Amino acid sequence: MLSLRGQMDLLLVFLAALLTAFATGLGALPFAFAGKGGAGSRRLALGNAAAAGLMLAATAMLAWEGAGIGPLSAALGAAGGLAFIKLSDTILSRFRHLDLGALSGSDARRALLIVGVMTLHSAAEGIGVGVAFGDGAPLGWFVTIAMAIHNIPEGLAISLVLVPRGVSWQAAAGWSVFSSLPQPVLAVPAYLSVLWFEPLLPAGLGFAAGAMAWMALADMLPEATSQAPLWQVVSVLAVSVAGMLGLFALLPGG
Repeated sequence: MLSLRGQMDLLLVFLAALLTAFATGLGALPFAFAGKGGAGSRRLALGNAAAAGLMLAATAMLAWEGAGIGPLSAALGAAGGLAFIKLSDTILSRFRHLDLGALSGSDARRALLIVGVMTLHSAAEGIGVGVAFGDGAPLGWFVTIAMAIHNIPEGLAISLVLVPRGVSWQAAAGWSVFSSLPQPVLAVPAYLSVLWFEPLLPAGLGFAAGAMAWMALADMLPEATSQAPLWQVVSVLAVSVAGMLGLFALLPGG
């Protein structure tokens, strides 16, 4: 049985990881002021391009971090992520009358995929928070703060897909937070069993990277280029990638 000090430490790890989950919801805040702006095909296309750019930048960071810890595990994880999302998309495509709140058909499928991809991604982040606290509170808080900041554009990526399709910004914020709930759930067991969870981290990072890369390259960008001029899609993509990578570079240790 854990001592009172041990129980407090567990609560601290859980609350720290929960903070990173709630930070994801902040990505929907710009839509509270900008509004939905209509669901025209061009707006949807550029929203897809911006979300894809954020996801590709996150993919690069995840792959780099995973390869630095365990190259083979990260590569195998990435292959698993690609296969999993491809299989999920194939299964969802069979449901022609899929409904998800205000969304239906292909819009509902895309919403489920991006929320699913981000949820898989956050599982690896939750393990990262728990492992970091296992090495000491200062490192744990450093990783927590960096991850909370990093999660905001991920919430924005989700919102860029959901809001232009008719989902309210409040609901988009809720789905963003939901996608990050694996972080507090997995942070505690990772903290308790650092030696067991730490080897899983590179595979988890690779899995998330593979899933996000497939979603961006095989789904979101092709739709974007079919609905908007290529130069506009490429411009938005480049700005979002540069913005995400620039944010990461500004973080301590980035």
